[in-house]
Amino acid sequence: MTATHELTQKIKAEALRLGFSACGVAKAEPVDAVTAERYHKWLAEGNHASMTYLENNIDKRLDPTLLMPGAKSIISLAMNYYPAQKLRDDQFQFAYYAYGKDYHDVLKQRMRKLLSSTSLNSVNSLLCVDTVPIFDRYWAYRAGLGWIGKNGCLIIPHAGSFFFLAEILTDIELEYDTPIESHCGNCRQCLDACPTGALQPHTLDARKCLSYLTIEHRGDFPDNDLVAKATGRGIYGCDRCQLACPHNRFAQPTSVLEFMPSQAFLSMRPDDWKQLTVEQYRTLFKGSAVKRAKYEGLIRNISSSK
Repeated sequence: MTATHELTQKIKAEALRLGFSACGVAKAEPVDAVTAERYHKWLAEGNHASMTYLENNIDKRLDPTLLMPGAKSIISLAMNYYPAQKLRDDQFQFAYYAYGKDYHDVLKQRMRKLLSSTSLNSVNSLLCVDTVPIFDRYWAYRAGLGWIGKNGCLIIPHAGSFFFLAEILTDIELEYDTPIESHCGNCRQCLDACPTGALQPHTLDARKCLSYLTIEHRGDFPDNDLVAKATGRGIYGCDRCQLACPHNRFAQPTSVLEFMPSQAFLSMRPDDWKQLTVEQYRTLFKGSAVKRAKYEGLIRNISSSK
């Protein structure tokens, strides 16, 4: 048993102890040609809508060794956020990832503990939690955590896709995992479940995506009637493609306390949302990712819902 193997196994075991659901390792190198070409084409077709930040640092997105010079390994991590308690059908709906505290803060805190407890804090490393230009799902796939479904979500075998993803780039060599082949086959349930037709196999048109429209988009909706009809009672994000995925029948409730919804959130009724004040919004979503949409955006979504 080599020192590299021992350290890799120690990292994986400690990641699981800290509450991560899966941990794998990939070699730090440029993404493959198919992925690079697909991303350039996706941008050229305007599928990123107003998210112009996705046009920045393309060279680093495609090559993590430019993101962190000297990087040799990418530790990929997944953390479950599937809720045990859910909003009732007669309530306004939020994407599951927004039920609890902001995942950026939760994951970074656990990742720092992982570095400390495995002595990785003594080597050069970079924590990547969504705000760093890197392809999370691609590296999770390369690290053997799962495969990328037709809706673009990473699917972990016998666990589903309700997971936050993050990476640690490090300048030490570790033992690398083997990618998993897709188990999607001819299934297209995720594609058919999209109410606006935003999904094609492995391609998302954000201009039609309810998650983009209710979170990232600023100002009025381009077609308010269409959005209102498609969202129904959804006022923040959309999980329909994931809920339709057969692999999510294996989803288990998260044990991460920070991702569990508050009773105040779960008790909100449509009339409560329609009367939401700025002060209530700040209290309800303190330390929450929902602030990404801002108060004005959430009120817009509420006003457009059924």
